Amino acid sequence: MIRLQIMRHKGGEMTLLITVFAAVTATVKWYCRKDDSMKLGILCFMYWGASIMWLVDAIFEYVELGAEYFTPAAEDMLNDAFLGASVVALGLVIWIVRLLITDPKGSVAAALRRN
Repeated sequence: MIRLQIMRHKGGEMTLLITVFAAVTATVKWYCRKDDSMKLGILCFMYWGASIMWLVDAIFEYVELGAEYFTPAAEDMLNDAFLGASVVALGLVIWIVRLLITDPKGSVAAALRRN
């Protein structure tokens, strides 16, 4: 009989913290915008969606682990920080690619016509 061992990841505070910080920053930028040509709302939705996802994950991990959830190892926190930074970077890449494809200000089309 094969026995499977499931390794349970402990922690996740850093991913939640980093994505909430990115969501709040994007939301402030969206709120203070002069026009909607940069489509910051999409960036807000991506970051708030990731934040909600990790909030739900944190709640379920806390229910499972109890107080042990708040004492993660340094390695787990570092891994979570890298994951959070990667998600923020991926969100920015998706947003920039969408801007390049839709070209709201016509900058890409103008640059292509010049060459």
